[in-house]
Amino acid sequence: MRILGYAIREQPRIFTVAVAGSLLFGLVTIASAYVVGAIIGEVAVPAVEGGRIDVTLLALGAATLFGISVLKVVGIFGRRLGAGFMQYRLQASYRRRVTRRYLDLPLSWHQRHATGTLLSNANSDVEAAWFPIAPLPFAVGTVLMLITAMGSLFVTDWVLALVGLAIFPALFALNVVYSRRMAPKQARAQQLRAEVSAIAHESFDGALVVKTMGREAPETERFAGRAGELRDALIGVGRLRGVFDPLLETLPSLGTLAILLVGAVRLSQGAITVAELVSVAFLFTVLAFPVRAIGWVLAELPRSVAGWDRVVRVLDATGEMAYGRTELDRRGGAPATLTFDRVGYAYPTGDDDRPGQPVLRDVSFSVPAGRTVALVGPTGSGKSTIASLAVRLVDPTSGTVDIDGVDVRDLAGDSLAGTVALVAQVPFVFDDTVRANISLDRADIGDEDVWAALRLAEADGFVARLPEALDTRVGERGTSLSGGQRQRLTLARALAGRPRLLVLDDATSAVDPRVEAAILAALRGADRGGDPGAGTSILVVAYRRATIALADEVVYVEQGRVVARGSHQALLADVPGYASLVTAYERAEAEREREKPYESDDAASASPTAQRSEVNQ
Repeated sequence: MRILGYAIREQPRIFTVAVAGSLLFGLVTIASAYVVGAIIGEVAVPAVEGGRIDVTLLALGAATLFGISVLKVVGIFGRRLGAGFMQYRLQASYRRRVTRRYLDLPLSWHQRHATGTLLSNANSDVEAAWFPIAPLPFAVGTVLMLITAMGSLFVTDWVLALVGLAIFPALFALNVVYSRRMAPKQARAQQLRAEVSAIAHESFDGALVVKTMGREAPETERFAGRAGELRDALIGVGRLRGVFDPLLETLPSLGTLAILLVGAVRLSQGAITVAELVSVAFLFTVLAFPVRAIGWVLAELPRSVAGWDRVVRVLDATGEMAYGRTELDRRGGAPATLTFDRVGYAYPTGDDDRPGQPVLRDVSFSVPAGRTVALVGPTGSGKSTIASLAVRLVDPTSGTVDIDGVDVRDLAGDSLAGTVALVAQVPFVFDDTVRANISLDRADIGDEDVWAALRLAEADGFVARLPEALDTRVGERGTSLSGGQRQRLTLARALAGRPRLLVLDDATSAVDPRVEAAILAALRGADRGGDPGAGTSILVVAYRRATIALADEVVYVEQGRVVARGSHQALLADVPGYASLVTAYERAEAEREREKPYESDDAASASPTAQRSEVNQ
């Protein structure tokens, strides 16, 4: 009932319109019963007994019934239109709220929840939560209609009214039993809907792994097993409906039968007239359908509660990052200074986000304005975590991360986004045009800015050779492009916003080393005539010797700690672990080049066939 209360408070005007339509329908329904009774008593009975028809009364009765029918149509229209508007507005509103909440919550929260489950929350759970809204105005109008009808029954004959009073409580009691038995079944079905969605999303998103590992049959069986559970749960829901629906339909009919039996006795006693008996019996007949509206609301409440609980779980989730109000001065586009001061971090565990095992300890280093710092370390040493902290995807457990001397937690959201850009290790490309992928509908980025960013990312050549250049659609996740091309597009996307600090998390691993060197050399340049990225401060997670050698300073990390800092040559000479790691990277890169040489853009972009070949490789 609280859920229904939320709905009414959020859409009071539309609900009022819908209930008004329902009330109009209910009142004219009651009126129609008494009009039919009057026609039977005053026209039909005298015609049978005396063989004469009062044409005037017959015409008046017909006109009254026609007028009642018109008012019913108006009531039905208002009721259904209002209920539909209310339901779909609530669904749209809560889909937006859930999605907004997803974007506010930190990555640690998302890492604990399957994407398919989140999709189910925003779609089927929201729909389920507001399913009872469609019949709700009708049900509210019906309650008031029943009160009016019972009053009319007492005015007509108190004995018949008592019969009605016996039927309606039985109807509501049956609905209560039905709802209590249905609630756990609907909750289980709603949970299984989310699980089926999660498995399907995993299978589709991991199609490359599934196909290359020959796991099509096991994945199909895994999905089929959970889909079978959902089928069985929904069949259980259907069986329960199959038992209770006939009972809910039968009770009003039994009420009509009881009215006719008791009414016949009362008629023989002279307590009521034929017209009154017909009116009461007809009233029970026409009330049977509206009373079902109450049953529809009660029937949907278990599903609504199950969906609402899952939606509220998202809306009430905690952990979002609160932004400050400090704005950094971006005028002139001077490069920013990044400073890590005794930073520690532990990824949260459990639903209450308790810090787990620390992955960073006492990390301190800086990226001076306009300089390039390479972050080097073995797998699992915390490099990507440092990159995430630099752009405030997560906040440090201890210590501070500053940009231009301001703690990133004190920065306004738009100021942080306008100052820092991250290019992740795994590039994400939207199913849209090249232009849209780079500009992201940012109003201050035109085609000249897009081409400038593409030139800086060494991507202008292959984009110019695409069938429609900037207007070429790249497919879902950029399937029409090679891995290196996707990486350069995402780099151009970051550069188009003219960031003052650029964080590259192994963002050019699929790019030819010679192209990667050209990109980094261009980003280091401070006299590029206003190109985006000119003189940008760069923090790069690097593996290749050529990339590392271009950095002004190298920060070497092991097991979440900064072990050494200095130039590439100095660390090679003084830090055995660093020298061994870089040498191993170099050998692995050389082996990869021998086994599968990097393709040039000319080969990759010569034709659609060539593009598909590169994707397959």
